[in-house]
Amino acid sequence: MPLHPQTAAFLKAMKAGPAPAEPDVEVMRAATRANPNRGVGPDLAETEDGVVGDVPIRIYRPESGTLPALVYFHGGFWSIGDLSTADPMCRRLAAEAGCVVVSVDYRLTPEHPFPAAVEDAYAVTADLVANAGRYGVRPDAVAVAGDSAGGNLATVTARHARDEGVALAHQLLMCPNTDSGLDSPSFAEFGEGYGLSAATMAWFFGHYIGGADRSDPRIAPLRADDLSGMPPATVLTAEYDILRDEGEAYARALSAAGVPVELRRYDGMMHNFVTLPEVFDDAVTARAWAVGRLRQAFGKEER
Repeated sequence: MPLHPQTAAFLKAMKAGPAPAEPDVEVMRAATRANPNRGVGPDLAETEDGVVGDVPIRIYRPESGTLPALVYFHGGFWSIGDLSTADPMCRRLAAEAGCVVVSVDYRLTPEHPFPAAVEDAYAVTADLVANAGRYGVRPDAVAVAGDSAGGNLATVTARHARDEGVALAHQLLMCPNTDSGLDSPSFAEFGEGYGLSAATMAWFFGHYIGGADRSDPRIAPLRADDLSGMPPATVLTAEYDILRDEGEAYARALSAAGVPVELRRYDGMMHNFVTLPEVFDDAVTARAWAVGRLRQAFGKEER
């Protein structure tokens, strides 16, 4: 499919200035926090900041009572983003899926390379399940979700939970990083000029893994030996995304391992479009589909 007109216009606006020779992490963090294209999420019954160990979290509650729960990991190369950048998406998911959302402010690279983010992601998820009563959530209805690098953390957390006997209801993976080869056909085809560049991805990925083994499934979940017994999955990809092929390959690998999976590619879209509803109409459409999948996983009627 050709680029969607909204994608073409957005990419044209992104090219307004020259690309730096090397990413400036602090500049990119500030720009991400100031980005208006995420919009503003709805008001909720309650929001509360807290910590699990040393990991900051933000809890979103759309209504009173004991509710299902979703642990959310923001994207941003494992290097960019925080509770504020994830706030609009978390508010929308809480309101629309009728669940408590716990947003995780995991440690970022390059200050804290792998496995810091992985450890933080699992620590919050395990604490939520173990202390469901304190959070006011159903221990049998806890899911994980994330976009981009956050999708990587979500599925790595889901596999860790499986190995530890912690039951999760679902995993929602949006434009996820799942491999470390950086050599898929989509990585080559869309490596320049489509928002998320191959060079930028390689730079951040190298800082994230440091000296770790690239085949470690906590880095590259597509390389895990055994994906059986994982929670059911929803995988969302974008046609013009360098991560498209690895996300779809991971969906196929989960399915081959006997995990119930639904995969949907959004034609004409670019990486992480789903987080930018002020730009892309399909962001709203895709989120509605994802919310329907979450509601089914939680035993709620699909809207």
